[in-house]
Amino acid sequence: MARLHNYYAGPAALPLAALEAAQKELLDFRGGGVSVMETSHRSKEYDAVHNETIALIKELLSLGEEFKVVFLQGGASLQFAMVPMNLLGKGQSADYIITGSWSQKALKEGQIIAASGGGQVRVAATTEKEKAFTSIPTQDQLKLDPQAVYCHITTNNTIFGTQWRSFPQTGGVPLVADMSSDILSRKFDAKPFGLIYAGAQKNLGPAGVTVVIIREDMLAKLQKPLPTMLSYATHVDKNSLYNTPPCFAVYMINLVLRWLKDRGGLESMEKENLAKAKLIYDAIDQSKGFYRCPVERDSRSYMNVVFRLPSEEKEKKFAADGLAAGFLGLKGHRSVGGIRISIYNANGLDSVKDVVGFMKDFAARKG
Repeated sequence: MARLHNYYAGPAALPLAALEAAQKELLDFRGGGVSVMETSHRSKEYDAVHNETIALIKELLSLGEEFKVVFLQGGASLQFAMVPMNLLGKGQSADYIITGSWSQKALKEGQIIAASGGGQVRVAATTEKEKAFTSIPTQDQLKLDPQAVYCHITTNNTIFGTQWRSFPQTGGVPLVADMSSDILSRKFDAKPFGLIYAGAQKNLGPAGVTVVIIREDMLAKLQKPLPTMLSYATHVDKNSLYNTPPCFAVYMINLVLRWLKDRGGLESMEKENLAKAKLIYDAIDQSKGFYRCPVERDSRSYMNVVFRLPSEEKEKKFAADGLAAGFLGLKGHRSVGGIRISIYNANGLDSVKDVVGFMKDFAARKG
């Protein structure tokens, strides 16, 4: 069977090596005589996978012992509410930097929690212009509250194709970050982050599990009482095993992390991701206006490349011809239109060279 080039924004491409390993173990998990999907979350076999996955996340991200890793469900969307529910108390304030649709959704949930609990959320900056987000704010554009309990950012914006190249300086206020679409794509210093969360379905694994990384000192700030399942303390205390975790999704993350480590870790992956993005952006910038990227150059995402063609008719033709040529998921998000090529870790350099070749050929034929 010929596999297509998968450029969907999420659920997204998974490394072929991880898929093949899962296929091999699907009926007989490491000699246990049952499928990996049938293995009890209380068994020693799953326990080994679970704890190795946590260790790999910490190793690849160079996390110290002060960081705890938990596996939750509900996607990043549930984290929009869990973060303020756990961290924002009565009379306290949190900052939100708005750079796209997902940070807007996080803000909305924060406002709901704040209104019911006597707290406050502030917009410290927004780059919305005429319902579009084409840049990441500079440091001098931020109106930060030095007394905030946290500052929330979305590190990469899948819909509008922007990404934080360097993270905001918050003067000691803990950063809380939605890293769903660029976690493990590059090296960064985790120390300023009080909490990181990421839906798995882009760079980590399949849909169904959310990784939350929380710094130990943040646990002392958790609000009480909270519903048991909505408290980070529950999941940290029980090592994500208070209830049945999404075992198969965690197992798939394990395979993806093994693949990533075998490829040289984040240093190697970052180098390849930069090279992939450069190929596509060069094709756009050298197309004599046939392709146009609306994002300011210093804010362009290395994960989700968005661009427009001279007309919507040509964009539809581009997506259709691309699918016929074996390239899945080239349509832009339904809310903004255009074209989007999502080049997560599993989308290799050779695949990106192929899609760039298609772009140049299409421009030569239709330009």
